[in-house]
Amino acid sequence: MAPPARRRRSTQRDIARRAGVSQATVSLVISGGVASTQIAESTRRAVLAAAEELGYTANVAARSLKGGRNRLLGLYTFESVFPTDQRDFYYPFLLGVADETARQGYDLLLFSSTDTAADRAIYVGGSNRLKIADGCVLLGRNVRREELSALVREDFPFVFVGRREVDDGELSYVAADYVSATSALVAELARLGHRRILYLRALEDSEPTRDRAEGYRRGLAEAGLVPDEALIRSLADPAELSIEHVEEWIGGLGITALLVEPAEDNRLTEALAAVAGTERVRFPQDCSLALLGDPPSWTPESRNWTRFSLPRAEMAGEAVRVLIELLDQEAPEPQQLTVPCVFVPGDSIGPAPRSPAPRSPVPGSPAPRSVAPHSPVPPQPADGRPGT
Repeated sequence: MAPPARRRRSTQRDIARRAGVSQATVSLVISGGVASTQIAESTRRAVLAAAEELGYTANVAARSLKGGRNRLLGLYTFESVFPTDQRDFYYPFLLGVADETARQGYDLLLFSSTDTAADRAIYVGGSNRLKIADGCVLLGRNVRREELSALVREDFPFVFVGRREVDDGELSYVAADYVSATSALVAELARLGHRRILYLRALEDSEPTRDRAEGYRRGLAEAGLVPDEALIRSLADPAELSIEHVEEWIGGLGITALLVEPAEDNRLTEALAAVAGTERVRFPQDCSLALLGDPPSWTPESRNWTRFSLPRAEMAGEAVRVLIELLDQEAPEPQQLTVPCVFVPGDSIGPAPRSPAPRSPVPGSPAPRSVAPHSPVPPQPADGRPGT
């Protein structure tokens, strides 16, 4: 038996024939724009009745291209960050966007790609493929600045989750307040008697790293401690963090506390776990340690490091609310919001040792390799917009 023939999708031309009007009139009624008010009420009812009889469904993508609102919000990421595991760093962001979009009565469109992360692009063939949505929430670490600039120039409504800047304009973002959170951790360590606090920062000079550096310097100044640029270090590869490094910092630099900026993957936290597992340096007995943010992922076996945590779901939901506000404004101005982080006490900080001294190396262990201080980053102006 042959399968039944598929029913052809009704078009606006079909509606025009059924209602006895022009296709242009049908288009005006279906679009629901300002011009539709010029159509007589009896004609409008006839068009809508014909559309219902024919089972017509509007093409929201086509409506969007003509400048209408289709109540679709987009979510675009600059990396492959659509996890199915709730332990993943990005998982709360995605939940926050999805939940708030539904609460606001919008549908959510996820922009993904089969290309590699390096090949991901918003503009394909010179065209902004996000325009199928009314506006978009953007997410990810490895952004393409030129694409953000292009979105700003064409006034496409978008909000970035995280503080991002471009040279030729301002964009809207909702960011974690890394400056205040880092400064508060420094203050807590100073309260516990620590005076030599090393900051192990990311190699890349991104906005989140600059905000942490500003918070580190601010916290030291507020505690009455003179910043020492020799205590700002970075590693080319987070996996290279070793017990020898930590012993050198304790013995050679006299540090009693270590602030660590988490990497975007698990290499750094795995290296920290390896250091803590040697018993050659005990946290916090020999050296306190705190993370400047959340680890990329967690397992029940993970160490409960002292840290501050990003309100990721709250940030994402706030980004959706800001985006809808922008859509409702005739001449929207960029909005830049910061959200406080949450202190997690953990178990890796404590009072400063009374007399820190270098530990004797284990016989046969390799000599520590030196890590060059990171070039100082000029403090960012306190403009009331810290964070990422």
